[in-house]
Amino acid sequence: MKADAAKKTYENRFQKHFDELRWLYMELYDNGSMFAELCDKMEVFYQERNKNLKAQDKKREAHPGWHKRNDMLGMMFYIDNFAGNMKGVQSKLDYIEQCNVNYIHLMPFLETPKGRSDGGYAVSDFRKVQKELGTMEDLADLTEACHKKGINVCMDFVMNHTSEDHEWAKKARQGDGEYMSRYFFFDNSYIPSLYERTVPQVFPTTAPGNFTWLAEEGKFVMTTFYPYQWDLNYKNPRVFNEMMYNFLYLANQGIDIIRIDAVPYIWKELNTSCRNLPQVHTIVRMMRMISEIVCPGILLLGEVVMEPEKVVPYFGTVEKPECHMLYNVTTMATTWHTVATRDVRLLKKQLDIVNSLPKDYVFLNYLRCHDDIGWGLDYGTLMAEGIGERSHKKYLNDYFQGYAGDSNSRGELYNADPITGDARFCGTTASMCGVEKAGFEQDEEAMEKAVRMDITLHAYMFMQSGIPVLYGGDEIGQVNDYTYKEDPDKAADSRYIHRGAMNWTLAENISKPDTVEAKIFHGLGQLEKIRKKEKAFMSDADTWTIETWDNSVLCIGRYLEGEKIIGLFNFSEFDKTAWINETDGDYVDLVSGEKRKAAGVDIPAYGFYYLKKL
Repeated sequence: MKADAAKKTYENRFQKHFDELRWLYMELYDNGSMFAELCDKMEVFYQERNKNLKAQDKKREAHPGWHKRNDMLGMMFYIDNFAGNMKGVQSKLDYIEQCNVNYIHLMPFLETPKGRSDGGYAVSDFRKVQKELGTMEDLADLTEACHKKGINVCMDFVMNHTSEDHEWAKKARQGDGEYMSRYFFFDNSYIPSLYERTVPQVFPTTAPGNFTWLAEEGKFVMTTFYPYQWDLNYKNPRVFNEMMYNFLYLANQGIDIIRIDAVPYIWKELNTSCRNLPQVHTIVRMMRMISEIVCPGILLLGEVVMEPEKVVPYFGTVEKPECHMLYNVTTMATTWHTVATRDVRLLKKQLDIVNSLPKDYVFLNYLRCHDDIGWGLDYGTLMAEGIGERSHKKYLNDYFQGYAGDSNSRGELYNADPITGDARFCGTTASMCGVEKAGFEQDEEAMEKAVRMDITLHAYMFMQSGIPVLYGGDEIGQVNDYTYKEDPDKAADSRYIHRGAMNWTLAENISKPDTVEAKIFHGLGQLEKIRKKEKAFMSDADTWTIETWDNSVLCIGRYLEGEKIIGLFNFSEFDKTAWINETDGDYVDLVSGEKRKAAGVDIPAYGFYYLKKL
């Protein structure tokens, strides 16, 4: 792009958003000089953006729905666990392509203190890569190599807090008022005690309270998550500006999707829950406009862990959008509830809610991720069925540990609270499906069912509207890794049970048809190719659930431009019949190629069908 054309492009984008950006900024901060500084810096970051990224921006501006296609498939992984370092990841891009993946989420890789990192979410420098993972130059090389293969790169942007080892925090400890004002410091417990009356605790067992006492400094500092993660004060415009400069710097390394971590928490107000406040949406809207001015090729992914009807405000509106994508976290938790109960009714209700939302909303769907599973279910509906919240959470945790409900699952609890009885659960997809247990017991019949269940759950996930995301290792059925207990930095955190290193020796088995790895890998591969081929899997397709008259069987329909697909999923260990009666013609099973009627369909235990109308 020539200099004059590039300048004009920038000016057009800037003028398009200037009035609203200035109005929101001044409403929040009433500081003209800081706004002027922000505008000047934005142009500098645009000028520093390389020509390939600018060309990509222009192409994506012309096709704003580029991420809504049915060929988007994500995979998330920790760089060190997956391939050692960034250069190692670059060497594995052919494998990633083989997985049909075109979107990789690199779990936190910015500099963090050893032993006080919360899995990388305690950032001490937003412009440095962890030394053992590589450098910023390695990151730029990796993103460039990914782009040549059509692979998008996602990273986490931790907005709510910094590490206590961050340069700002160090200067604040020294009593520098400029840097103290970037956090929340209090001389005594009075104001913190007022906050504690209304602000929930994130980790009541492992990190109780929302403040930490700094004995040497004689002050309290706000720490919503862990004592070594100091909450940033976004009432200070300097914090917003500097964090936006970090945001743009990272975008200029070739990042395509920026995941805004813990976004509901970023604005603090006394006498509130300090969650989801209106100012949060003002900040996210400003971020969206800033990115559309400087780097419109990137997407904002909001990490908002709530039910869909409460999540949707983070999409903004058609006229004033905020996040491009959000996680479908409640559906994920409800899916595992369905596995444990063999009852699809709550999941069907959940999917009906999601399906009723505007097609413009793009959700990321997943079975497992780096985090634990919290049982944030619709207990109002469950209680109407006579199911109590505490007793049901206990059943779910017992089931997935293998203690109840004829379970084949294996895993461990996280953050268990003996007083409230609350706990979260950790385990890989394969271990939760029974692959670990069947392998340990060398039970071939049980393994066959476990593999079938694993593939069926993925088939169901692909049937949902949005972008499916695999957790690295799930494509080969990797099971729990208990070696984390031998590492003193990880032993107290059971989430590391499903964050094990990629077993590349097992990955070689994908070329051996009779192995578990090959069956899962190629089973998923077949589903991925079907999804990319059939336009009814596009995000803007009509999607609905169909009554099967069997509580163990879920049926989802998808329709777009004359093409219709029906997905049937048996969540039971017994053969079932789906009493549907779609009498509009003949269908073909997209997996086997067999023609069949979409009426009174017999489905094997833990089996599924993708039926396309002919």
